[in-house]
Amino acid sequence: MSGLKRLLGSALVLGTLAAGPAVAQTKWNLPSAYPTDNFHTENIAQFAKEVETLSGGKLAITLHPNAVLFKAPEIKRAVMTGQAQAGEVLMSLHENEDPVFGVDVVPFLATSHDQSKALYLASKPAVEKKLASQGLKLLYTVPWPPQGLFSKTAVTKIEDLKGAKWRAYNAGTSRIGEAVGAQSVTVQQAELAQALATGVVTALITSAATGYDVKIWESIPYFYDIQAWLPKNMVFVSQAAFDALDKPTQDAVLKAAAAAETRGWQSSIDKTKWYMEQLSAKGMKVEQPTPELKAGFETVGKQLSADWLKKAGPTGEQILGAYSK
Repeated sequence: MSGLKRLLGSALVLGTLAAGPAVAQTKWNLPSAYPTDNFHTENIAQFAKEVETLSGGKLAITLHPNAVLFKAPEIKRAVMTGQAQAGEVLMSLHENEDPVFGVDVVPFLATSHDQSKALYLASKPAVEKKLASQGLKLLYTVPWPPQGLFSKTAVTKIEDLKGAKWRAYNAGTSRIGEAVGAQSVTVQQAELAQALATGVVTALITSAATGYDVKIWESIPYFYDIQAWLPKNMVFVSQAAFDALDKPTQDAVLKAAAAAETRGWQSSIDKTKWYMEQLSAKGMKVEQPTPELKAGFETVGKQLSADWLKKAGPTGEQILGAYSK
C-alpha cells in the first residue's frame, strides 16, 4: 500500500510540473478625478480590461475614479513618487510646471476636434519630453467636448461677467477670470457640484460633459456654446513601472493605449452633441453667443495667446509653427 502511495505522490508532482508555474501578476493602481459614468472613465475601464486580456493576465490595472484615492492636483505627483503606478489628469492642471501642458487651453487656438488633434500632434513631442524628465511615460490623451460658458445670469457681452464668482481649475481659467473682471475661485471637478449648489461659483467655462456630470441645471440656467478650447486628459504611467514589465506586457499596454486614444477621441466627438441635447432637455437655455460676447472672448484669447507664447518661448514657437502647417 505504501508503494502505491509513493506512486500516486510521484504522479501528482509530475502533473504539477507539467502544468507549469502560475503566471505572476503585476498590479497597478490608476487614480482618476472623474465619475465612474464619465466617458473618460469608461474609456479607462475598457483600457484596463484590454491590458489584462492582451497581457494574458500578467498585468491587472485597478481604476480608482472620482478622486477617491488622490485629489486631481495630487495624482501626477503620486505617480512620480511611486504611490500609484499610473494616473489620469487634465493636462492643463499642470501648466504652472511647464507652459507646454497648457497649450490646449489657449482660448480659441483650437476650437474643433480636428484642430485639437492637429494641435495635439504638434505638441506631443514636447509633452512627452517633459513627462520623461519627470519619470513619466505618456500612454494616451482624450479631449473633452468644446468648452462653453455657464452662467447664473444672462450674458450678452463680456462685461456682464464682471464680479461673477468664477470657477478656475487651472492657470488658464484663472487668467480668463482676471481678464473679465470676475472673482476667481479654484474648484476641482470633485467639489464642483457643491460649489455650484452653495453659490460659491456663479459662472464658469467648462464642457457640456462636466455640466452634465454635476447636474449643473440645478444651479445654473444659461449655457453659451462659445467653443473656447478642447482641453485634454492624459493617461500616463511611471516609467519605472513600465520598464519593470516584460516586453510582451509592455506591448500589450501600448496596444491597448493606442486603441483607447482612438476610441476616446471618437467618443468625445459623438458625445458632444448628446451632452448639449441633455442640457437643453433639463431645461437649460442653450444658446449661441452674441457677436459682442464672441468678440470679447476673442480679444481675451489673443491676449492670453501672446502671454502663453511669451512663457513657452522657442518650444511654444515650434509647436505653433508645426500646428499652423
